Amino acid sequence: MTSERHPYLDHPAPLAFAHRGGAADGIENTAAAFRRAADAGYRYFETDVHASADGRLVAFHDATLDRVTDAGGRLAELPWSEIGRARVAGREPLPLFEELLEAFPEARWNVDIKAEAALEPLVELIRATGAWDRVCVGSFSEARVARAHRLAGPRLATSYGVRGILGLRLRSYGVPAPLRAGAVCAQVPESQNGVRVVDRRFVREAHARGLQVHVWTVNEPERMAALLDLGVDGIMTDHIETLRTVLSERGAWV
Repeated sequence: MTSERHPYLDHPAPLAFAHRGGAADGIENTAAAFRRAADAGYRYFETDVHASADGRLVAFHDATLDRVTDAGGRLAELPWSEIGRARVAGREPLPLFEELLEAFPEARWNVDIKAEAALEPLVELIRATGAWDRVCVGSFSEARVARAHRLAGPRLATSYGVRGILGLRLRSYGVPAPLRAGAVCAQVPESQNGVRVVDRRFVREAHARGLQVHVWTVNEPERMAALLDLGVDGIMTDHIETLRTVLSERGAWV
């Protein structure tokens, strides 16, 4: 059980996360997207990391460039010199995560490790920059997050992967299940494959264990309001203006 809140979470809840900087207009995971979110008042950003063929840590969601850029190919097979020429939506360059840390010194980052090759470079970057209080590391792979936690030590904030979320869900029903120590939050979809994940029982179990609950990716105001009524601690959205409006109407925009 987490006994003391990690500094990463030292902000009035509910936390508002700009998912990929606010992906609704198609310039996701770019400095321009994160700048727009920062100008709108966001302080928590969600992004993803891959490693290039020469070990550079690229803030990008997909394994390939094809979907959102004017280039193609797998990031893991391309050097940064080539990746850096690609443009999101034909105009915005891909950033290195180290550049984002420097460009937005007040921001806190939720970072999804998309590939095993990005794990050690990410931990080393956090260590080199002293960004322990500014980064929470997550992944669908519980093993990957656990490895990051072992490499970095207790100063690193981590969320649960799929296995950890399943364990927390089972525990919410009174079923014994193993849970990794050291996580500070559960970051979950509202539902998965038609099965409800986030309900009062789940939120109550997480809070009893000292964990915050952050829900992704929520874009409709009615769903945002319903989740806030359940007591979730954070919402990740592509539609940053919508979430800001919902929180403002509830007197919860900080």
